Amino acid sequence: MLASTQRIIQFVEEFAPKKLAYEGDRIGLQIGTPQKKAKKVMIALDILEEVVDEAIGEGVDLIVAHHAVIFNPLKQIRTDKPAGRIIEKLIKHEIGVYIAHTNLDTAPGGINDLLAESLGLQDVEILQPGYQQNFKKLVVFVPVTHLEEVRNRISAAGAGFIGNYSHCTFSTKGTGTFLPQSGATPFIGKQGSLEQVEEVRLETIIPEEIQNKVIQALIKAHPYEEVAYDIYPVEQKGKSYGIGRIGKLPAPIPLQDFAVQVKEAFSLSGVRVVGDLDQAVQKIAVLGGDGNRFVQRAIFLGADVLVTGDVYYHTAHDAMMEGLSIVDPGHNVEKVMKEGLKTILAKRIEDEGLETQVIVSQVHTDPFTFL
Repeated sequence: MLASTQRIIQFVEEFAPKKLAYEGDRIGLQIGTPQKKAKKVMIALDILEEVVDEAIGEGVDLIVAHHAVIFNPLKQIRTDKPAGRIIEKLIKHEIGVYIAHTNLDTAPGGINDLLAESLGLQDVEILQPGYQQNFKKLVVFVPVTHLEEVRNRISAAGAGFIGNYSHCTFSTKGTGTFLPQSGATPFIGKQGSLEQVEEVRLETIIPEEIQNKVIQALIKAHPYEEVAYDIYPVEQKGKSYGIGRIGKLPAPIPLQDFAVQVKEAFSLSGVRVVGDLDQAVQKIAVLGGDGNRFVQRAIFLGADVLVTGDVYYHTAHDAMMEGLSIVDPGHNVEKVMKEGLKTILAKRIEDEGLETQVIVSQVHTDPFTFL
């Protein structure tokens, strides 16, 4: 069985939820229909005409890309122009385009974690926190006979996780009462008769974003026709998510050696470097794409080097005066997302027993060449 485009989107968003994206970011399904079955999905960094031609030749039904094919509002679609031809070809060949941008940057295991891993960083933390996970408390009343089944089902759905602990719940025994009215089909008792049942008040905590999933699991596991449960907001916060990463090399090395390490890690023909090449560096901040506005954050956290792309001339001066070195490998270094996302998506498809194939675009989309 083939996965629908919507199913593929669901898999991607389980890994990189939309809520992690920056406000106003152009993410989501930009071209195509969610209902189309996808025999082949291609992962790409950019949607250039060469990438679209590659997708046509490969028989691709859906492209999952990092950079939007439609970023600014369209005033016209001129098919005699490159941008118009791209859209025309995608529509004519029924190729959908789904974009995961800053949500993929931010997601645990996403682009910035892949970059940090490629550089061998240790004790990695978030560079700039953004989204803060909210918790809610779930309270449900369960007959004693079904306590373990309900507890296990809601825990499997994601309830009761605190740090590295799962199945975190609290239970208190009591007596529940109910009187089935006309038309009811009670699990216990009969119509018109007041029942008293030994029940357990089961409490746990759930991340706000999976509330519906947990409630669905609860209702399926609970024996009652009408399930009595409460949801309370709580002040406790969960995980922090954010852009960029900061960590340490195993040992200090000269900036020049580290710059060569960056070059080799990402198969680059060259990098731009700001700073004293002989200076020993160890604490490294890394951020895929354009990281100009995170220079001060890297300085504040005590980074020796910021690895990021598209660094401006005056930003480089500011960093240099503050004692922060920079290694600029270019924006295209985000290409690490292609193999990374392919691995995640292919495994999810395999786990579901689907036959959709995932491939990676082989087109080199970096517009710059070092001479």
